[in-house]
Amino acid sequence: MRSTRIAISAAMLGALALPWLSAPTASAATVSIVATASSCYNLPPLPYTVHTKAVTIRSKASAKSTSLGILYRGHKFTVHKTSGNWHYITDKTTGVKGWVSGTYVYRDVRMCLD
Repeated sequence: MRSTRIAISAAMLGALALPWLSAPTASAATVSIVATASSCYNLPPLPYTVHTKAVTIRSKASAKSTSLGILYRGHKFTVHKTSGNWHYITDKTTGVKGWVSGTYVYRDVRMCLD
């Protein structure tokens, strides 16, 4: 059984490698498509995400203010404004608006290759 899997994998790799080795040189049309696809500067920013177990939504930009809700790891939300290390957000799931500490959330980023 194991030798069959290896043989299939080798055959698949060979099939994938052949078109690459016999590919024609790039034309002007191919180059323009690649240039357009690699430009990501015009795309909208990615959402913010919670990167700890949970973060508390607060009524004010202070750890001592009233708790309005909780966001859990991986949860995405909209940031409306920032004050220092605090973000005023709207929870997309519940509609709750409030402040979260920037220590526990981050914005996903794209890598633009030129």
